Amino acid sequence: MRFAFPFCSSVRRSLCAVAALALLAPLSVVPSRAQTGQHAALSSDAKPSAARSDASKGATVEADAASPQPQPGVAAKALDKVKQVAKSASDIFHRVPCHQPTGVPNSTGSLPHVAAKLAAGKPVVIIAFGSSSTQGYGSSAPEFTYPSRLAAQLRRQYPSADITVLNRGKGGEDAPEMMKRLQTEVIDMHPDMVIWQVGTNAVLRNLDPSETAKQVEDGVARIQADGSDIVLVDPQYSPRVTERPESARGMVKLLGRIAALRHVGIFPRFEVMRDWHEKQAIPIDDFVIADGLHMNDWGYACFAQLLGDDIIRSVGAIKIGVNVPADVRTYRPM
Repeated sequence: MRFAFPFCSSVRRSLCAVAALALLAPLSVVPSRAQTGQHAALSSDAKPSAARSDASKGATVEADAASPQPQPGVAAKALDKVKQVAKSASDIFHRVPCHQPTGVPNSTGSLPHVAAKLAAGKPVVIIAFGSSSTQGYGSSAPEFTYPSRLAAQLRRQYPSADITVLNRGKGGEDAPEMMKRLQTEVIDMHPDMVIWQVGTNAVLRNLDPSETAKQVEDGVARIQADGSDIVLVDPQYSPRVTERPESARGMVKLLGRIAALRHVGIFPRFEVMRDWHEKQAIPIDDFVIADGLHMNDWGYACFAQLLGDDIIRSVGAIKIGVNVPADVRTYRPM
């Protein structure tokens, strides 16, 4: 399934290209919880229809009985829609700041391969592999998914570097389906780093945890054999997941054990999101959309920011000569 701008469905591609330039315009702060739309890529159990923003708020046309003004054309409406989407995300952290969680162990560990290449100014390829929360269901536009956010952050930090972040998320999948495309969509690309988000749909579909463990461990071993750094991402802390507490906790522990066994990193998304709600007192619906499962623009942005910070720290360690071996994972407060 591929992304398409929701407001471009009836507009020629050339008009959409013009409309996208509006994203560069200065933007003002908008109210909290403003979400402009959802896009496709469903989880296996959650199949909400893509939501659209309430209404396009174009310029008011004053009626003139003698000579009425024409209504905005298709191109004008498209431009207005782009501006709304951009405003929804441009000030994302002004509405709710993205703070590093306190007391959540950072188990991303060292990322020697990707960090060394970034430190040396060499081209870097990162693949985000996973299901709907990698593809970006719940974000208002493709550029607001976590892989796009991560790419933007790294390019800001390393403006002269050639950084590519490929989104290989596909809604509804878990380890069984992902393993079928692991070779062609991940390993054959020879990435410097793979971020593998897995386990949520296994919880929702009641998949056998032992089979999931075997498949993920096998996948990690194959990625490692190609020389890539790896970070696993465990399930999200959201109502659809936490309503199955035993399965959710079991999946978090399972992925943690695999990471320790294979000496790879893991981003503790479940605990990070729980910290947002329980310690930072952020309401669930400020970072999870109405389906109770997927993150919204702010959720993806903060997730990407924290993950990007880990990569940047690894680059910093390489630059000052602290080159941690690839088989050693470091733990430190975030």
